Parts: sequence; structure tokens; C-alpha cells
Amino acid sequence: MSVVVKELAKHYGQQKAVDQISFEARPGRILGFLGPNGAGKSTTMKMLTGYLQPTSGKAEIAGKDIQAHGLEVKKLIGYLPENTPLYMDMYVREFLSFVAQTYGLKNIAQRLTDVIRQVGLGQEQHKKIGMLSKGYKQRVGLAQAIIHQPQVLILDEPTSGLDPNQLSDIRNLIKNLGKDRTVIISTHIMQEVEALCDDVIIIHKGVLVANAAIDELKKAHQHKTLEQIFKQLTL
Repeated sequence: MSVVVKELAKHYGQQKAVDQISFEARPGRILGFLGPNGAGKSTTMKMLTGYLQPTSGKAEIAGKDIQAHGLEVKKLIGYLPENTPLYMDMYVREFLSFVAQTYGLKNIAQRLTDVIRQVGLGQEQHKKIGMLSKGYKQRVGLAQAIIHQPQVLILDEPTSGLDPNQLSDIRNLIKNLGKDRTVIISTHIMQEVEALCDDVIIIHKGVLVANAAIDELKKAHQHKTLEQIFKQLTL
């Protein structure tokens, strides 16, 4: 399922947080949405998931407009916000069961077993979420995002603050998830894009300044590193 964005904009008075950006994310390829802090990344993610109303423009997921078919589209999306909203007093399995019920899933017990194994939460599933490390909380966040088996994943800063071991595990999980899904990852970490993504978008002050496959972008810039290209485009 492709994600198609056409001249999407979000304005707050005179401030243009996102300024008429257009791009496409395709199945089987992980798209890195790269930009400095405050560039408009999270605002775009919130518009794509229907949590924020665009000022103008449109976005389609599987050919359905996110505004006209909001509820239907949200069922197709798995969303991990930057600050994962978790219920700290709930147990891991209890929380994921609650999420599964909100989606009206059938055979919830089996689905819980599958997703807990998939994200590596087996030994933590009977602990309270508030007792978990940041890395395991991120796994719970990913588990809630994929529990309904969405074909589009939108992950906002999914590895922020993780230690090297946690980082490697989460990256491998995202790579596996991206093999047969459309995945968009918002980040300001260059290494994240290099390690995970096939395509990259660079946004600066709400404006799209690059949109290409990573190899093509480097070739177009005389084989500079992604970090060098990023600095050049976001000065």
C-alpha cells in the first residue's frame, strides 16, 4: 500500500510548519524522513496519521484520502509517536490485549503471543510497563503499532535514546517489518537513515529539499556522504 502526499501544508498563523510538500512512499522500501529538530517532521507524521488536520493539500493511503476516510485509513496504519503514550501501570500483555480489543481483533490470545515473540518481549510480558527500560518500552510501542498487522507503518524517532544493543535489535526488527510493508521513519539521526532506509526525504523549515533513493542522492551530489549532503541542504 503506497502513501501518496500532494502539496501537504500546515500553517500556524504566519508560521508555515509544513509548506506544500509532495512525495510517495512505496511498499517494500523504508523511507527515511530526515530533518533538523523543528523542521516539520512530527507535524507531517501527525497529518499522515489523521491526528492533525492539514491546512491544505492531501494525503492518500491505499488510494483513500486520510481526511475523507479517516477511520478506515487509520485501520491500515500502525503509528509509533515520538513520545510513546503507554499506560505505565498496566502489564505488557494486558496493555497489548487492550489495544487488540480496540481494533476488534479476533483470536486475540494467539495474536498477542505472535507479536510478543516478534518484538522480543517474551520475558517482559508479565511486567508492568513502568518497570521496563526505555528499549523495552519502545518494543511495547512497536508491538501496539503492529498488533493489527497494518500494511503502513509510521514511526516517529523510533530509536531515540536507546543504548547500542537496544538500537541494533530495534533496527533489525524495523528492517524485517519493512520487507512487506510501507514504512516511513522520521528522524534527525543520519546513521539511522544509513542503516535502515532505501529512500530519503530531507525537510528543512517545512520545505522539501531532497527526495530520492539514498544511492541516487549521493550520486547526484558527487558521492558525498549523507551527512555532508544534509548539512549542505539545511544550512
